[in-house]
Amino acid sequence: MPSDLAPILVADRLAKAFVAGQQRIRALDAVSFAVAPGSITGLIGPDGAGKTTLMRLTAGLLVPDAGTIHVFGLDATRDALTVQASLGYMPQRFGLYEDLTAQENLDLYADLQGVPKGERANRYAELMHMTGLQPFVNRLAGRMSGGMKQKLGLACTLVRPPRLLLLDEPTVGVDPVSRRELWEILDHLVTGAGMSVLLSTAYLDEAERCQDVVLLHEGRLLDRGDPGEMSARLTGRTWAVAAPERCRRRLQMTLARIPGVIDAIVHGDAVRVVTAMEGFPPALATLPEMADSEATPVPPRFEDIFVDMLSRHATAAHVPAIPHDTPAHDGAPVIRVADLVRKFGDFRAVDGISFDVRRGEIFGLLGANGAGKSTTFRMLCGLLPASSGHLEVAGHDLRHSAATARERIGYMSQKFSQYANLSVRQNLDFFASAYGLAGAERTQRIAWAEEEFDLGRYHDHLAGDLPLGYKQRLAMACALMHGPDILFLDEPTSGVDPLARREFWQRINTLALSGVTVLVTTHFMEEAEYCDRLVIMASGRILSLGEPATIKAAARSPEQPHPSMEDAFIKLVEDAA
Repeated sequence: MPSDLAPILVADRLAKAFVAGQQRIRALDAVSFAVAPGSITGLIGPDGAGKTTLMRLTAGLLVPDAGTIHVFGLDATRDALTVQASLGYMPQRFGLYEDLTAQENLDLYADLQGVPKGERANRYAELMHMTGLQPFVNRLAGRMSGGMKQKLGLACTLVRPPRLLLLDEPTVGVDPVSRRELWEILDHLVTGAGMSVLLSTAYLDEAERCQDVVLLHEGRLLDRGDPGEMSARLTGRTWAVAAPERCRRRLQMTLARIPGVIDAIVHGDAVRVVTAMEGFPPALATLPEMADSEATPVPPRFEDIFVDMLSRHATAAHVPAIPHDTPAHDGAPVIRVADLVRKFGDFRAVDGISFDVRRGEIFGLLGANGAGKSTTFRMLCGLLPASSGHLEVAGHDLRHSAATARERIGYMSQKFSQYANLSVRQNLDFFASAYGLAGAERTQRIAWAEEEFDLGRYHDHLAGDLPLGYKQRLAMACALMHGPDILFLDEPTSGVDPLARREFWQRINTLALSGVTVLVTTHFMEEAEYCDRLVIMASGRILSLGEPATIKAAARSPEQPHPSMEDAFIKLVEDAA
């Protein structure tokens, strides 16, 4: 791209604040940057960084308190209608009409965007071919999978081709196959149509695909530049620690607590470590936990630099203690599923699946959107009856003792399910009461939740006004209020930033090491590495069941000698399709 082309977007000392309750929140604080034409610029930052506010200012939907933002050389505030006529904006919750078909949604947005009727047929054909939705133009939007809805939302945004496309976390909640397809569409729009894209994302591997990234934190610009060049700053500080005879989860939790370690995550068959200084710390190498372990240098990734930079600014989270004794996983299963079927009319959402889960095990349930994961979860929690098959949880047959089994279960749903118009304390109080806690025990558990999840600072805030990461903390605190033996987590980290995901998994690992059984669904394939075993589903059936290493080994090929979990997932789903 020629370097002398004028930027398509210029933000100059942009500032915006909001009032929430008794607090004034500075969403953006003197932010300045530019977006080059014909490129993808990534807008990266933790929850509450100001990404959505910046998108809405760009689209002329908000007025800045100070500073300016120019799009196509026009002031996005004074000339909002002119700017909006040349850009497309797809917010996080794009407004598809679920009781209309895909075609009817396209027609509606074409009407709203003033697309002449004579130009629509060719444009529709191009969009449906690009998104792969042509066979589904007569399907109701409400009957589509999450990935299909995202692609239809993008098609509606593109009914009139924009010069600048704004996408606010377009891949949240969609599976890796759909995520890859969306990126193929974006690459086509930029390289084939010369479009410019400003995109926010919670997936840091997606940031590596951008030509430029803008990193925000608490409304301030921390850094910007080429993601590869930014990642290279950590050369000599990233390592893979392999310990074949040790529990990777316990090793990861130990390493994460050691001074001099910025980050430690389970990654493949090792623990990926980012150190504060170049070189592997000698003190770290002499620890008893490192006996029979080997530290190998690995290339840095953009997620490493993100975590390194954000950890300097973020408030230290409460870190649970590591339990000394790990319960054995070889006892009787605490969850038994045999030939499970759930039908909705003639449609089989779950089609004859079988598996079991042992005490203290983290068991993953993975699959493409619409695979039947959430339906399976709802049946295991006793919230939805099975059409046929056997379901047993904590020794109770759910056909006869669902209420008794639910007393032993904690459940965190895919969507925030606390009461948005109640305060944090009122939600904790309600769930403690719902689980039958009273007196001193109730007071003690509420105090535990506020301290353990750092909810005291938001004690009187409405739950609906919390940042996403704190909404997730509140939801998990409510699910654990009664000290359940089994915890069901349905995509618990969807949409939250990498720091919040790490904190969340610290808690999950601690629970498992203390003997709590965890059943989890996720679209983050790296999170699947924390699972002791997992199943991958498609169209209501199990495609593969086993340890992560075994599933990845089955996907090995000459073209991919070291497949990631995402590679294995995509291969299984595409082979099944």
